[in-house]
Amino acid sequence: MKIGIVANVLQDKPLPEALEIFKGLGIQTLEPGCGGYAGKAHLNPAELLADEKKLAELKETLENSGLTISALSCHGNPVHPDKALAESYDRDMRETVLLAEKLGIDTITCFSGCAGDCPESKYPNWVTCSWPDDYLKILDYQWNEVLIPYWKGFVPFAREHGVTKIALELHPGFMCYNSETLKRLRAAVGPEIGANFDPSHLIWQGMDPVAVLRELRDCIFHVHAKDVKVERCNVAINGVLDTKHYSDELNRSWIFRTLGFGNDAAYWKAIFSTLRAIGYNGAVSIEHEDSLINRFEGLEKAVRFIRECMIFEEETAMWWA
Repeated sequence: MKIGIVANVLQDKPLPEALEIFKGLGIQTLEPGCGGYAGKAHLNPAELLADEKKLAELKETLENSGLTISALSCHGNPVHPDKALAESYDRDMRETVLLAEKLGIDTITCFSGCAGDCPESKYPNWVTCSWPDDYLKILDYQWNEVLIPYWKGFVPFAREHGVTKIALELHPGFMCYNSETLKRLRAAVGPEIGANFDPSHLIWQGMDPVAVLRELRDCIFHVHAKDVKVERCNVAINGVLDTKHYSDELNRSWIFRTLGFGNDAAYWKAIFSTLRAIGYNGAVSIEHEDSLINRFEGLEKAVRFIRECMIFEEETAMWWA
């Protein structure tokens, strides 16, 4: 496994400067934003696809840095009920695929998206319960008339251009947010659909990341390393579904934390050991979204922590057996 980084943490820095900082921290590979919520600060697919010179300069910059790219990020909502927004996110994703082809990368990271509740909707509607029966009708519309048809159209395009791993981040607010929903879309669309495994979004929902890894062992395409602290005193009062702003740290049921500040080393060692057991040997991208620690201190602490917990070298033969 390699230590990676979700690169938009330094989106205010030019790419060469960001790469220098990342390398100095001990990071080996990066996941740059190419559109959607992650932005295009470091890699703008439309510009790079239109200018061979800029594309060549990018390749040279990366080669000189010694860092590689693990995946291209295009986290948006391509099934947004606002058609203009949906088209914008879809365009970002398709341009990201075309750039991945130019760079020889077979993996993109993204969200499944979340549809509205009917064709006339203005906003996404994330359904979290099955009663009253209206919600089941919404789910039927969202899955069978919007989500599955969209991905049945996108996956062949990605495959045609060499992207065979579409790593969906299981994230609340989007229609694939747990093991069951990911497997449902994968079964309907094809094996190109898999997971960008991010434990932080699973922990606060009450899932066990190790159990999820075992359940999805055949389709873990990419991994994020982000921690979360569940504040049990607040959960005891209000549960885990929390719409308070992330800046309201004291009163939220959970907040994102730097690695090791939400769960201890034993917890993360179990995750990395399970990744090894299921055969994952790719990038683990640190994602810093801790509002209590600034990004530079947070990254330093995260890299130090992950070095202790992650498994880097190839396994040896069972000499004792």
